[in-house]
Amino acid sequence: MANVLRNSAKFGFSGVLSQLSIHSRHGRECVSPCFSLQQRNNSTSPKIKVDLDSSTGVAVLRMQSPPVNSLSLDFLTEFCINLEKLEMDRSCRGLIITSTLSKVFSAGLDIMEMYGKSPERCGEFWKAVQEMWLKLYGSNMATIAAINGSSPAGGCLMSIGCDYRIMADNPRYSIGLNETQLGIVAPFWFKDTLVNTVGNRAAELSLELGLLYSAPDALKIGLVDQLVPEDQVLSTAQDTMSKWLAVPDHARQITKSMMRKQTIDKLLSNREADITNFVSFITKDSIQRSLRMYLEMLKSRKA
Repeated sequence: MANVLRNSAKFGFSGVLSQLSIHSRHGRECVSPCFSLQQRNNSTSPKIKVDLDSSTGVAVLRMQSPPVNSLSLDFLTEFCINLEKLEMDRSCRGLIITSTLSKVFSAGLDIMEMYGKSPERCGEFWKAVQEMWLKLYGSNMATIAAINGSSPAGGCLMSIGCDYRIMADNPRYSIGLNETQLGIVAPFWFKDTLVNTVGNRAAELSLELGLLYSAPDALKIGLVDQLVPEDQVLSTAQDTMSKWLAVPDHARQITKSMMRKQTIDKLLSNREADITNFVSFITKDSIQRSLRMYLEMLKSRKA
């Protein structure tokens, strides 16, 4: 176990995945924090729905991949394709990201993308995770996360990749990078994004303790910017977007780049090493055994 934990520090994943729990903590809606299990139904239905209002220049991207908007390779690919299309559309100036699912924004990475897969497939998956973050964090559009449910781990990363976060005022919903609670170390670019959002000390406490914050607590530390009634999350995001778009695009875009470029460049310059580290770690026999134990635990709880 000591060797596993030392190896986890190199990248960010350890074999203590059997500690994962799908039970709620402190009464919060906690959807299988950190890793999620997407049901395979071979559906060709789109996982992403985009509506662009040409009169306002604002697009609403709705995640619609039940049961919990797991970040699978297919999901991430579709997400990035839609983001790139909007980025290239000069009529689109703002993007709102939300979920069509009840009680969840996104539950994070899909565990089935990491279990029993070839090194090549694992590398393709992790590159897609990187790409999602790079496209969102560096977008020229004004971006708002309309968080209408729980958003742990990868879901939190997506949220803090946006310029502004509006969350449903429901103490049962949680958000955070809770990896260490599960024996996992968040990759450096997860950490850097969190530091840029809440500051070094709050990020240090959050990451070391693996905290999942209720919506009110998330507002207190600046992890989200605003709480509103659940049925007003999207409408508030649309109203807020008008304020962002009142700023001349070039000034906002240059300022955003100035604030985020160093963080983005750090991943770009280490991207291949980051993928290699992920693949070498996730394909270890000890890690695969732990993933299998986790999947068996999920199956037994569903029985």
